[in-house]
Amino acid sequence: MKLIYAPTSPFVRKVMVLLHETGQLDDVEIQHVATTPVSPADEVKIANPLAKIPALVRDDGPTLYDSRVICAYLDDRAKGGLYAGGWDSKVLEATADGIMDAAVSATYERRIRPEEKQWDDWETAQMGKVLGACSALNARWMSHLKGPLDIGHIAVGCALAYVDVRHPDSNWRHGNEALADWVADFESRPSMVATQPPAG
Repeated sequence: MKLIYAPTSPFVRKVMVLLHETGQLDDVEIQHVATTPVSPADEVKIANPLAKIPALVRDDGPTLYDSRVICAYLDDRAKGGLYAGGWDSKVLEATADGIMDAAVSATYERRIRPEEKQWDDWETAQMGKVLGACSALNARWMSHLKGPLDIGHIAVGCALAYVDVRHPDSNWRHGNEALADWVADFESRPSMVATQPPAG
């Protein structure tokens, strides 16, 4: 198998953390690409008709894309049990993926869109989604996050680590102290340490 990969993507990192946690890292070739939404790499366009990463190229079937699909496949392959929490795990993963979507969108607004076309209200709205999701996680999901490791933990950890890297002034920890403490502990896991994105 081959994973189409860029180290700064939180969606890619989610897959990488799962590979570490399920002992499958040696089973996957990592293909690094430099890609953007407006100038996708050829390897990405070939692997995924939506020209997005991550994509998992398989020898015995069609390429898988969307981090949720890839993670579910890899967990099933390893019998990792990371979806054992059922719908709760899936809702938590979806919430974290929503944080990633919003934070990545806000990042693109500043990094990719020409300055004269940037829209402050758009960025504010995306970060509002991030903060709203953090409040919900802190209020409703801490008992789950303090339980056995599952895909929700991995997704939340990767999502909030991305927010910290790309939006360090978001102040998502304010009023969400339980979540902040959980993230500080989760980031010390070997799988998270091994997959830290490069600075910048």
